[in-house]
Amino acid sequence: MMWRDWFYSRKSDRRIMLALLVLFLLCFMVLLFVDGQQAETAVQDNEADSMQARTVPETPAAYYDVATVPAERFRFDPNTADSTQLLALGLQPWQVRNIYKYRAAGGIYRQKEDFARLYGLTVKQYRELEPYIVISPEYLPAATLVGERAAFERDTLRFPRKISEGETIELSGADTTMLKTVPGIGSYYARKVVNYGSALGGYVSLDQLDEIEGFPADAKQYLTISSVNVRTLAINRLSLNELKRHPYINYYQAKAIVDHRRLYGPISDLSELSLLPDFNNADIARLRPYVNYDD
Repeated sequence: MMWRDWFYSRKSDRRIMLALLVLFLLCFMVLLFVDGQQAETAVQDNEADSMQARTVPETPAAYYDVATVPAERFRFDPNTADSTQLLALGLQPWQVRNIYKYRAAGGIYRQKEDFARLYGLTVKQYRELEPYIVISPEYLPAATLVGERAAFERDTLRFPRKISEGETIELSGADTTMLKTVPGIGSYYARKVVNYGSALGGYVSLDQLDEIEGFPADAKQYLTISSVNVRTLAINRLSLNELKRHPYINYYQAKAIVDHRRLYGPISDLSELSLLPDFNNADIARLRPYVNYDD
């Protein structure tokens, strides 16, 4: 619109246009004022944060407000020590709470090594505390009372008399009680000797004891085999599963025996198996005393 048209327009139109112009100017001035205030506020906030950062150092949040004191060393029972004693030993508050929870759940420290399982305890800390750990006898299993009484009343059964050098016992037919009188043989190897002899069908040589893992070789001088009485295998009648139960016959050897019987008939001598790849001369020699050829 040209300025000359302004003067030729109607009076009402001029009023409306003037009002719109004034309104536009007012809105523009308000926007300028608001933006200026926000910018000033932001600058002031930044200055305040910078000043606070320079004057107030940040401190890390602490989970526990516990004064740091030098660790003490004194005798203690982890089953009865209270929190004051445990903290004085240098343990952390959360470790003390774990000890309390363990005891509340019925847990008992029966030996020093049990305390080493405390979560967060280092090897260095445990080695420093170990000499001071004392487990009261009251926390031992009640069954030990029966064991102590039985040991006192039947000492000869719990600690049998060992035979002297030059004395021997017969290996064939010896039970665990007799074997435990041999120097070097305790309950473990006594059971091993009896069980292995039963699986073999009886011992024919003292050297067979060397087939027991870890058997003390010095103990053989106190044993003897004066008579051989073994239980033999009916090699022509037993099934594959029955044959492989013997310590001297594995699965492949048992299968070879069954296949040989099926192809060539009953076995009359173990030498027939020497041509099979699953048997060597040593296998046949040690198996020979345990085989019979009954049909």
